[in-house]
Amino acid sequence: MYQIRISRLALCTVLLGLAAPLGLAAPASQAVPAKVPGPCAQITAACKQAGFIEGDYKTGNGLQVDCIDPIMRGKPQPPKAKLPLPPVSPQLIAACKAKHPGFGQPKPPK
Repeated sequence: MYQIRISRLALCTVLLGLAAPLGLAAPASQAVPAKVPGPCAQITAACKQAGFIEGDYKTGNGLQVDCIDPIMRGKPQPPKAKLPLPPVSPQLIAACKAKHPGFGQPKPPK
């Protein structure tokens, strides 16, 4: 009888190569967990989803001036703001302030 010797590494490689096309291997989406954005990034994303645009402060749709600043300060929007603020939980605002205390605050003049 004829015998073929094969290493364990080669055998595993062949088996995994066969398992992937059959759908037996773990999907790529499960292999790497999705990174959850931080609290400040979530606030920024909420403002962008509400239609606020970075640098569009002159028309009342500014991301920083018309959305992030009022949310982080707990103050009303400027009178020229055209879009309503998105709903953001107080817990998310507190978490953002704890992580980045100066987020949403105007930069001091030089």
